[in-house]
Amino acid sequence: MSDPPASDVPAAGATVAPKDRRGPSRYPNASDVFLALSSAVLLILSFPNFDLWFLAWVSLLPLFAVLHKRPTGSVAFIVGWLWGVVFFYGSCYWLTYSLIRYGHLPSWLAYSSLIIPVALVSFFPAFACLILSKVLKRWGAVAILAAPFVWISFEWARLGITGQLWNAIGYSQAYVPTLIQSARWGGVYAVGFMIVLANAALAFLFLERSMRALASSTTILISLGMLVLVTGTSWRTDSASVTSVASNLIVVAIQPNVPMEPISDPAISKSLIDRHQALSAEALQSWDRSGQLDNERVSVVMNRTESEALAAGRQISRLVIWPESPMNFTYGNDRELREVLANFAQSHHTSVLFNSLEAAPQGGDYNSALLINEEGRLVAQYDKIRLMPFGEYVPLPPWMPGSSAIAPMVGGFTAGTKYPLMPVGKTRAGVFICFESAFPDIARAFANEGAGVLINISNDGYLGPTPVMRQHLANAIFRAVENNRPVLRVTNTGLTAYIDSRGAIKDVGPGFQSAARVWSVREVEGRTFYTRHGEVFVAFCALVTLIALAATRFRRAAKN
Repeated sequence: MSDPPASDVPAAGATVAPKDRRGPSRYPNASDVFLALSSAVLLILSFPNFDLWFLAWVSLLPLFAVLHKRPTGSVAFIVGWLWGVVFFYGSCYWLTYSLIRYGHLPSWLAYSSLIIPVALVSFFPAFACLILSKVLKRWGAVAILAAPFVWISFEWARLGITGQLWNAIGYSQAYVPTLIQSARWGGVYAVGFMIVLANAALAFLFLERSMRALASSTTILISLGMLVLVTGTSWRTDSASVTSVASNLIVVAIQPNVPMEPISDPAISKSLIDRHQALSAEALQSWDRSGQLDNERVSVVMNRTESEALAAGRQISRLVIWPESPMNFTYGNDRELREVLANFAQSHHTSVLFNSLEAAPQGGDYNSALLINEEGRLVAQYDKIRLMPFGEYVPLPPWMPGSSAIAPMVGGFTAGTKYPLMPVGKTRAGVFICFESAFPDIARAFANEGAGVLINISNDGYLGPTPVMRQHLANAIFRAVENNRPVLRVTNTGLTAYIDSRGAIKDVGPGFQSAARVWSVREVEGRTFYTRHGEVFVAFCALVTLIALAATRFRRAAKN
């Protein structure tokens, strides 16, 4: 046997240090934390109001680098949680606006209290990172390609468990119509899947740096580019059963800019109702004059061939939409309001859709959308199904200590259960209220019921001139693409907008100003794959995630 190298032989009298048996640290170091937080910041910048949407396609690279370098469960969970805290806090800090201005909390307390819900929702990316670390530890760098399945599955879990899907990664692309057409097949999750897959392909290339990685990543990125190209140009022929029909509806969208402060003076209330009527009448008169405008508050956007249709005798229905607002109309209990609306509808030959506080069983109240027809009669009512937590109800069990002492900010409401359509002439519309636009199942249900157009009435004024205005609009954009339906978003303080079935926004109303919009609406018949089948794609992602995790545990058991 040969002698050991001289360098391995301890000098005479020297003390031999024991080997370090502690193994890798179970906690992230400063470099890990920096990379994770950098990843979160990059994704924040891709959302409104920064709008650097392209950063989303590389934003997860630093986070994936940590998971590969330190495939330890505790490290992955902690950096994933820290990533979530920074991302959710940085992209939703505007939640403090109403607490400070209307709840009268000190700024330090409002910003501090936001940490609690942010910390809770951050467990979803934390668990996603934990699973990815286990897969990476067993299968190597190539396993990072499982990231889109895992990531999107936990976004779905976030919606199912917390009822919140705000700023899912796919929403970062809302204002680039070409990039979001895959939502017709898989919803916002399909767009998010593409983003995470692009990040994973680049990460695989940088982490392994081999010919295998170069070939795999290049193939994936080219395939993604081709998918974007195909879906971006073939949206008109998504399904043979999906067709546009001739426009037969003129919509007047009113943005009254009602102040958020409580309205107790009857004179002020009457003047605000007068404002609604005046804006509506002015817009209708603008349409009657073939779009010749007398006031820059009114914008008419439509296909002028409708004038020829009128001359040919084709019936064009008219609909005035008033948004959700803090005025608390109570149509059922207010005889004077009923008379005002009936007279307005009859004298202007138009239907009127508006928000109202309506009685619910057992002494409760509904947050409702009501439709008055041209004869002044109530013909349809939709009661809001998805209520705002802590705004319209308290999402705490009654047995929890202190739950009874917490009052919802706007008032306690009863949730509706049905999806009635609003009939306006030959058009059938589905109406959802405020942040219900963040729930894909609401718009999908209306499309499946036969709605040819979707309407979202909203009031974002409580959250001020913050990024929530464009983030909320992003939700409605996806509902349009997913169901191949135009979405008419009518708000109290902005952003009122017409969203076509491709997700392109038109004729956006200015924030915190009174305005009116007149739109010629072309409804759509038929159903997209997503409308028919819902969350089949994300359910498949969840199944792949479970299989990958099971295979990882099986391989570990086999090695042991």
